[in-house]
Amino acid sequence: MTEAGAAHGLVVLAAGASSRLGQSKQLLTLGGEALVYRAARVALATSPRDAVIVLGSDAEAVHAKVSYLPLRRVDCGNWQAGMSASLRAGLEALSPDCAGALIVLCDQPWLDVEHLQALCAAWRQRPQQASGSFYQGHLGVPALLPRPWFAQLPTSGDRGARDLLDAHRADVAIVANEALALDIDRPADIAALDGVGPTHG
Repeated sequence: MTEAGAAHGLVVLAAGASSRLGQSKQLLTLGGEALVYRAARVALATSPRDAVIVLGSDAEAVHAKVSYLPLRRVDCGNWQAGMSASLRAGLEALSPDCAGALIVLCDQPWLDVEHLQALCAAWRQRPQQASGSFYQGHLGVPALLPRPWFAQLPTSGDRGARDLLDAHRADVAIVANEALALDIDRPADIAALDGVGPTHG
């Protein structure tokens, strides 16, 4: 596969129990859309070769919000082990035709298509490397990881891809977007869903 033709897959992580929030963040709404639907819709606009959604807590209710989108369902039996378990389940389910995987969460309400397209474009320039989002002084998700990196991800815990991105920082194309610093983690964060839209930086 040439670099220009490198194809990415999509992994939407939607398995968490949102214990600190006290309700399923995937099912919260923004502009009439459930956050899980919005994240999936925006990410699918990048035209992935394959796309999966990883489910765990409240699996049926969450899946109902996206059941008519072109996503394959992946049920993570050990989702309680943390985000890394869900991420690994999603990556293992992706078609081998995908040279990399775009990792997207459901709790970043100001995520938009333009940012994800920028990640994909940066990765396609050098698909043996990664592209990652930068906000609040840190690399994080959404990120696009090359397939050779999949095996290096942790098998348990909630760190997901961040540690891997930090460890390989010299091989990560950075796409800054401070709007992604806002995530829905605690009850006080829900008020942000009714606030002013994002400012890119």
